[in-house]
Amino acid sequence: MEKRKVLVVDDESRMRKLVRDFLVKDDFAVLEAEDGSQALDVFFETKDIDLVILDVMMPKMDGWQVCREIRALSKVPIIMLTARADERDELLGFELGVDEYISKPFSPKILVARVEAILRRSSGLAQEQVVTAGKITMDKAAHEVKVDGKPVELSFKEFELLSYFLDNQGIALSREKILNSVWDYDYFGGARTVDTHVKKLRSKLGEQADYIKTIWRMGYKFEVE
Repeated sequence: MEKRKVLVVDDESRMRKLVRDFLVKDDFAVLEAEDGSQALDVFFETKDIDLVILDVMMPKMDGWQVCREIRALSKVPIIMLTARADERDELLGFELGVDEYISKPFSPKILVARVEAILRRSSGLAQEQVVTAGKITMDKAAHEVKVDGKPVELSFKEFELLSYFLDNQGIALSREKILNSVWDYDYFGGARTVDTHVKKLRSKLGEQADYIKTIWRMGYKFEVE
């Protein structure tokens, strides 16, 4: 089987090596670029790149411009890296079609896990049928949810929303992204529909409702501490 290709773009050689070593260990083929201009050259000269890990602040051309250039012609998954914890950066990233946004410093193991999760979603491979997070267990095949060992009755959309959160643990999700993934792209309801369903879902999760964290002015993140 051909190895999955990941393009790592960062002007810091030590950061590229760190990410590359962990990805190679997980059986990825890794290509590198040290600035935005080189990144575009590598991307458009190389066939079948499966995912791009892209730093924001770089010489010659920053990550935002690289993202715009790639998005104009490709839907390849993109993970943005930044040393700045700026909410405006995150919002811009989601507007440009970034799949995930990770602030430095980060755990390389977590980064690799998120690369795997994004590739599973983008390739349409079947997700695990039984998913566990903290005291929540979901059996997707049986359409059952248990919290602290006790069955919890969820509506169809509440079940789909929780499933989406479980498949994207630790990832900041905008309301629009949740709406487009759990509902349909042509759904005419507002993004506040998400808030309403999150409120209902939290009410049924009891103490585990704290797993669903609100990100001010952006959306939510499901995280088990």
